Amino acid sequence: METAIFAGGCFWGVEYLMKNFPGIIEILPGYIGGTVSHPTYEQVCTHTTGHAEAVRIIFDPKQVSYETLAKGFFEIHDPTQIDGQGPDLGPQYRSEIFYTTQAQKETAEKLIRYLKHQGLAVVTRVTAAGTFWPAEEYHRAYYERKGTLPYCHRRVKRF
Repeated sequence: METAIFAGGCFWGVEYLMKNFPGIIEILPGYIGGTVSHPTYEQVCTHTTGHAEAVRIIFDPKQVSYETLAKGFFEIHDPTQIDGQGPDLGPQYRSEIFYTTQAQKETAEKLIRYLKHQGLAVVTRVTAAGTFWPAEEYHRAYYERKGTLPYCHRRVKRF
């Protein structure tokens, strides 16, 4: 198994649109990239912890490649918007890939170069993964439980 961590706006939408890729064993919303241990949603929303809302994906690389997941990530959010997605604004909604291996870093950087070559002003950061803190239970499978669809995320073909 391998781990991928993507931050691309509200984790509800990222989770919803990434969960159906083949080979995904688990997808979990949470927080990463900040300075506070065991942050809460309320703390992250104060913009003082440095965390991003993200999803941690445990996947089987024999069924789906990291590159396929990363391409999917770039197609479900706007990688050109700084600190936000649509109306959700703030540093916790930034676009960032937290890599867990050198190969993941290289793949993310390659895809960003490709998108920039296509004319997109990509602002997605590529950062070594630190501690991932799972979000509170009520954030998990949010759209399925509410019976609604993401309002900040949609799929846009880029590859």
